Amino acid sequence: MPFARPRILYVTDLAYQARGRRYCDEDVFLTSRLREEFDLALCHPRDAAALLDGFDAVVVRNSGPVREYKAAYDAFRERAAERGTRVYNQLTGRADMLGKQYLVDLTAAGFPVIPTVDRAEDLHLLPVADEYVVKPRLGADSEGLRIVPATDVPQALGAAADLLVQPRVDFAYEVSFYFVDHDYQYALHAPNPDRRWQLEPYDATVADLGFARRFIEWNGVDHGIQRVDACRAPDGELLLVELEDLNPYLSLDALDEPARDAFVTALRTALRRLLAT
Repeated sequence: MPFARPRILYVTDLAYQARGRRYCDEDVFLTSRLREEFDLALCHPRDAAALLDGFDAVVVRNSGPVREYKAAYDAFRERAAERGTRVYNQLTGRADMLGKQYLVDLTAAGFPVIPTVDRAEDLHLLPVADEYVVKPRLGADSEGLRIVPATDVPQALGAAADLLVQPRVDFAYEVSFYFVDHDYQYALHAPNPDRRWQLEPYDATVADLGFARRFIEWNGVDHGIQRVDACRAPDGELLLVELEDLNPYLSLDALDEPARDAFVTALRTALRRLLAT
């Protein structure tokens, strides 16, 4: 007897503690709305590879930093590729899905990003600054991030192959643009640079959206939710901070009800589109 509705495996870690955010609340809300259209089951990322066969698609949401379950994540990717599993986000992302190397690559390609290098011999390519940010290539949630004076940067970087260096930018605020597949949904910003997750709705300009779409197009993820994080530099231009293409937190609690409903509608439409492939 065939199933009447599509079956979706929703991968999340409801117990993960994120600084300034409640991942579990967001996933409880989203699953409650997706159940109106799909048969849904939740699982921890460590269990995903073993459960793929029972579902038509997999949605990876607030599953926490991959480094906490790297072997299980690699097994999930391998198993999904072997059986041709539909995964949302699709596993071809070139940005945070693979670590932070893309920041180095985009810098070299001339994209508007916070200038980033990963070798001591390339430090001269960075703008002169009093302080620099040193962070792990595979970092998440600012873990391992250090701010060091310019004189200490060569020593901090040393011969390590897993660190990146950026100038510390005195930005006015951070702003995030949220996309479902390639469709823009909403923008949120943090007016106070010291309170990253105290977000308010942001009225994106045509220029802002052109900036964000450039990175969405570069990444080429046709099926997935992406968040483009940027900062407003002293000269007024936007610079990319991060392109989250694995499991971006959505800050849905910062939206009003109509905006949340619109996002759910867009996500349902995107999942139907994925299931039709």
